[in-house]
Amino acid sequence: MTKPIVVLKNLSKVYDLGEVKVHALRNVNLTIREQEFSCIMGPSGSGKTTLLNMIGALDLPTSGRVIVDGVDITDFSEGEISETRCKKIGFIFQFFNLVPLLTAIENIELPMLFAGELSAREARERAKELLNLVGLGDRLYHRPAELSGGQQQRVAIARAFANQPAIVLADEPSGNLDRITGIEILQLMKRLNREEGQTFIIVTHDPAVAGIAERVIYVIDGRIAKDRPKGVAPPDDSLIGEMKINKERELARLRFLRKQIEILKRDLLIFNQRRNEIDPLLFRKIKEQYASMIEDLRKKTRWLVNYINA
Repeated sequence: MTKPIVVLKNLSKVYDLGEVKVHALRNVNLTIREQEFSCIMGPSGSGKTTLLNMIGALDLPTSGRVIVDGVDITDFSEGEISETRCKKIGFIFQFFNLVPLLTAIENIELPMLFAGELSAREARERAKELLNLVGLGDRLYHRPAELSGGQQQRVAIARAFANQPAIVLADEPSGNLDRITGIEILQLMKRLNREEGQTFIIVTHDPAVAGIAERVIYVIDGRIAKDRPKGVAPPDDSLIGEMKINKERELARLRFLRKQIEILKRDLLIFNQRRNEIDPLLFRKIKEQYASMIEDLRKKTRWLVNYINA
């Protein structure tokens, strides 16, 4: 039997709004094993995003423990958490999150530069290997705007593999793609799971993901409502019927945006410390682009705060 790669013990998350307390997660216990291909489903506001944030070390629980690859990270410092995210967790997002000014190969080199364990030449060679792995060996020097949505998502998948993470987390990976392209991306992820032995945890509304997943975990009102292996019928529609968007969903999104800003600022600090090791033109492009991304996230954060408090 494969080893546990993610263990959540009695995990709870409460957002304190002063007079109101929002229970985003309620005493969740969950184990994901190495090489699993699992998806987390549930209606809007059910706690899926919060659960993903906990597994990905993007947020901290109010109570309970989070164990990743055999290490309890619950009480880690911010520096230790950042290192865990960089080296043990790969992320694939719905909107790709590629740096527009960088080529495909440069986008994949980024997490390896942050980790600092490979030389520039080694990082370049590994980036080439990963692009070949996802079928983009002929698109090494294309920028995101020169790639289709499916090709951009392939670059994002290759980037998630850069530092050989223990787990890859995907947030609606087919949500911004047409149906056929989305299925192709899911098939690619399933192939990488099968051939490379990579553990995938996917948060999605897409029933196509549930159709190929080995395991489907249904989250309702902050709790695990159903946890079924492939081939077992899903719960009644009444159980997973669409709920009204509530403050838990928006608060989770706000925390996620703020954490993204923290990560980008940390990345810029690392780049400044290593600027003598990086090509000056690449350094300038990255710095300008990251400054723009941080400002864009700040605008979204301010809008969301006003929306929540309205």
